[in-house]
Parts: sequence; structure tokens; C-alpha cells
Amino acid sequence: MLHIEQSPLQDCFIVKPSVFKDERGSFCETFNKRAFKEATGCSIDFVQDNQSTSSYGVLRGLHYQKGKMAQAKLVRVVVGRVLDIVVDLRKDSNSFGKHFSYILDAENQHQLFVPRGFAHGFVVLSEKAVFAYKCDNYYDKASEGGIIYNDATLSLDWHLPKEDLIISEKDRQLPTFKEAIT
Repeated sequence: MLHIEQSPLQDCFIVKPSVFKDERGSFCETFNKRAFKEATGCSIDFVQDNQSTSSYGVLRGLHYQKGKMAQAKLVRVVVGRVLDIVVDLRKDSNSFGKHFSYILDAENQHQLFVPRGFAHGFVVLSEKAVFAYKCDNYYDKASEGGIIYNDATLSLDWHLPKEDLIISEKDRQLPTFKEAIT
């Protein structure tokens, strides 16, 4: 059973699966298309699953895909703990330019539904994290977009000291929010 809550951003949802535990371990249903549609009004068809492994301080983002290759994502943490941040880039949205952060971890198994038109990123707060996500569109390198993690307009709090952040050279070269939306 999925409990779904609206986040502060339009069309972005927190998904809280029921976790059943006993002496053998635990079980949860991580996605149910019918329950998701009933709770959100969104009909979604996921076509690609991705997974990354990262160590403490690794910051990935903020990424998105543009145009017809834009992706909605359902993200979760399989191992560890991350701070997940999303930014609404949809100019016609009432939450345009706003961001939302949420801690995802393997213990509570909460997930975040990130709609098309959002930038997404996360930083690892635990020693190690395995991050998994479903996408409703295929990855297309030519449609990549991004926003620099330390954009002054967004003023994001990544919850870690700057010296602890491990950021790829590619992510260090991303444009600002204002550059990305023009």
C-alpha cells in the first residue's frame, strides 16, 4: 500500500510505501501504477530503471532532460541516506523557480516523484548510498540539461560542509539557474 503526499511543489509527490517487517526482514511494494494514478491523477509508464552507488559527500546534480526527451522520475534509496533536491523549471507552474529538499533513506523507504520539467540532484549523507530511479522516458545525451549546485539564485542547502562535497568536473561546469531557463 502506498501513501502519497503532495510536496510543496506542484505535481511533485512524496511516496511512502507500507513496510511490513517480521523476523525474516521486510517487504514493501515500491510502485503500483493504479494506486499512484488514483492518488495523484497522473498516469505514468516507466520505461527505464537506473541505479548509482556513491560514497559520503558525492553530489550528483542538478540534472534534467529537455524537450520531448524530458523525464519524470520516481527516486529512492536502496542503501544509505541522501538529501534529495528538486527545482521546478516549468515556467507555467505556480511553483516555478522554487525548490524542495527531502531526506530519502533505506530505513523509511520513502520515495520522491519528480515530474517532467524539474531539475534533480542529491548528496550522500551516509558512508555509502545506492540510489535507484524509474524514468518515464529514455535517456538522451543531446537533451541533457543542468544547473550548478551552488547557484546563488536558488541558494540551496546541501546539509554538508563545502569541503566535504565530491562533485564531478562535468557538474562543476553546469550553468546557473538564470542561464538554464533562458
